Amino acid sequence: MKSFTAILGLLLASGTASAQPVDWARATPIDVGLESFKFVPDTLHLKQGQVYTIHFHNDSSGGHDFVAKDFFAKAQIAPASKASVEHGEVDLRGGSAADVTLVAPPAGTYEIHCSHFMHETMGMSGRIIVD
Repeated sequence: MKSFTAILGLLLASGTASAQPVDWARATPIDVGLESFKFVPDTLHLKQGQVYTIHFHNDSSGGHDFVAKDFFAKAQIAPASKASVEHGEVDLRGGSAADVTLVAPPAGTYEIHCSHFMHETMGMSGRIIVD
C-alpha cells in the first residue's frame, strides 16, 4: 500500500509541475514579412515548448495569408491571439499586420504557404522547423 501511495504522489506531483501557466510576457519576438510572392524569412527555426510572438506584416498592396494548419493546430496559442488565427491561417490585407503569441508545438517540420490564387506556385511557401 505504501508503494501505491508513493507512486500516486509522484504522478500527482509530475502532473502539477507540467500544468504551470504560460508566461506570455516572456515571448521571444519573431518578424515575418508577407511580400509579393515570398515570405521573409521563408524558414523559421523554433524551439519546442518556447514562447514566441510572431509579428506578421504584409508589406505589399494586395492581400496575403500565412497558412500553417498543422503548426497552428499543434501549437498552444495565447488567448489574446486566437482571433488572429482562423482555420490555421493568418490572413492580412495589404499594408496590415497581426501578432500571434504561442508556445511552439512538438518537434517537426511544418509546411507554410499563401493560399491566394497562384501565390504558392509563384514562390510563396516555406517551412517552420521546430527542434
